[in-house]
Amino acid sequence: MKYSKPHLSFEKQACYLLSRGLVADKTKLTKRLKQVNYYRLSGYWYPFLNSDDTFKPQTSVEIIWRRYTFDRELRLLLMDAIEKIEVTIRTRIAYYFSEKYGAFGYQDKGNLPDINLKEYGDFISQFSRMTFSSKELFVSHFFDKYGDSHHGLPIWMAIELMSFGMMLTFYKGLEQPIRKKIAADFGTSEEVFTSWLHSITSIRNMCAHHARLWNKEIGYKPKIPKKRKHPMWHTPFEIKGDRIFGMVMILKYLLKIVAPNSKWGERVEKLTDKYNDLPIIKMGFPPNWKESEIWKAKEIKR
Repeated sequence: MKYSKPHLSFEKQACYLLSRGLVADKTKLTKRLKQVNYYRLSGYWYPFLNSDDTFKPQTSVEIIWRRYTFDRELRLLLMDAIEKIEVTIRTRIAYYFSEKYGAFGYQDKGNLPDINLKEYGDFISQFSRMTFSSKELFVSHFFDKYGDSHHGLPIWMAIELMSFGMMLTFYKGLEQPIRKKIAADFGTSEEVFTSWLHSITSIRNMCAHHARLWNKEIGYKPKIPKKRKHPMWHTPFEIKGDRIFGMVMILKYLLKIVAPNSKWGERVEKLTDKYNDLPIIKMGFPPNWKESEIWKAKEIKR
C-alpha cells in the first residue's frame, strides 16, 4: 500500500485533532504542535482514542501534555543515574582486565574469549577509528609521548572512549571469572548483571533519542535476582522487569553502591508527587512502590 498522507501545516494539524474531539484552545494546541512533533505526541494520546480514532470525552491537550512532560523529566533523571553508574562500571572493567592482562591486553583476541573473531575484528576496527579521530587531549598527549612504541591506548584510557554499546561488547567478551568479579562488586550474579547492562543500554539509547517511556514495555527485560538469595527484591511485592519501574529500582539499587549519598531517589519521589494525577501504574509502579525494601534500603549488603 502506498503511503499517501499529505503534509499538513501546524494549524491544520490542530484543526484535525479538534475535529476528532480533542479538547483544546486552537492557538495553544498549535503552539504545542510547533514544539513537539504530531507523531511524537500521538504515542501519549493513543490510550485516549476510541475505535474510530475519535478522542474519548473530556480528553484535553493538557492531559496529554502532562504525560509528555512527565516522561521527559523522567528520562533526564534516568540519564543522570545511568551516567554515575556507567562511570563506575567502566572503572571496574578496566581495573580487573588490566590486573590480569596488562595495559594493552585487549589487543590480543585470546584475552577476550567470549566474542567470536568477526565481532572482535569489528570491535578493534571501530575502536581504532574512534581513537584516531578523537579530539580528547589525553589521546593526543599519549601518542605524542608514546606513539613511537604503541598504536593503541592502555585499557584504562581506551575504556573512556568506548560508547556504552562498545563497552557492553567488551564486557561480554571478557572471560567469565572477570565478569563474575565485576558482578560481585554490584552484589549480584554474572547472569543478572549482564542482563542489567543490556537493559541499561536499551534505556540509555531511548533516553538519548527522546523516545517514549510512558506506558511502554521494555524491549530487553532485565532479570530480577531470585527470592531465595535476594528476598529484598520480592518484599513487600515482587519487582518485575517488564516495565520502566523495574529499571527505576535497578538504578536505585546500583546507585546505593556507586553513590550511596545520592539524592536521586528523593528526586524521583518529587517527580511522582508533582504528577500525582497520572496513572504511573501503567509504567509498572504498584500503589505501594515506596515500601519496597530495595527503595527503602539505607545500604546494600554484598
